[in-house]
Amino acid sequence: MRLFSGSSTEFISDAIHNQIADKLKNAFFQYYRYNPSPGEIRSWQNSLRALSQVFTYSNLDDNGVILEYQLPLTSKRLDCLITGHDEERSNAVIIELKQWEKCEMSESENEVLTWVGGAKREVLHPSVQVGRYQMYLKDTHTAFNIDNPVQLEACSYLHNYTPHPHDEIYSTKFQNLLETFPVFTADDVDPFREYLTSKLSRGGGMEILDRIEKSEYKPSKQLMDHVSKIIRERSEYILLDEQLIVYDKVLSIVKKGLDSQKKTVVIVRGGPGTGKSVIAIN
Repeated sequence: MRLFSGSSTEFISDAIHNQIADKLKNAFFQYYRYNPSPGEIRSWQNSLRALSQVFTYSNLDDNGVILEYQLPLTSKRLDCLITGHDEERSNAVIIELKQWEKCEMSESENEVLTWVGGAKREVLHPSVQVGRYQMYLKDTHTAFNIDNPVQLEACSYLHNYTPHPHDEIYSTKFQNLLETFPVFTADDVDPFREYLTSKLSRGGGMEILDRIEKSEYKPSKQLMDHVSKIIRERSEYILLDEQLIVYDKVLSIVKKGLDSQKKTVVIVRGGPGTGKSVIAIN
């Protein structure tokens, strides 16, 4: 499922004429039978307009664009997937969009603190989030894992974010991820342009987009190897978004409890109607 699929030219035109958010809103209602929240609509208006400006600046006028693309067997949606060719390969780039203005340190392994949804919350670092989206899609979508697969890359664009020296977004604990899944901020329009054009400047994106939409969801050999390893070694699953945040939070609190030699009670609250889990550590 996706809320928009079309050419980069169409996407840019819709964004310039302030129509893209309405198109997504109508498609959302057609699929879910209720309207998206006002906050999500504002996010589409602001982030997609900023993204369209970068596409225009990068001369990406022969590419395919998918917006709000749902990962198979989950409720998670990619903000944007853009397709095209470089000199040798067929490529697709996942772009995670954030309206953040700043973030702070979190004691959890994969998270930062930022203001979202009317409060300061622990959320996944963008490189962690988009990296897991890439891994999940490569594991489950045949366009990205068999028969001369489309090469899948991933990055984040924080168009309102101006980092300060030693900003937590570039913390050393995220350095390896940042090298693979870069974060581009408000001052990084030129590096973002270079990143996109290095993978997409030869165009021909609609052919790749069509292949992605017509390909099957099927577990890859790599995913089956993951499952086999889990059975043998009990290693972790690919956790997405809130799943990984909760896991990291529990782990952080448990470590504190063990270090202090005190009993720690962890309460993990789910969404409406999901109840809560309690873990006691002596």
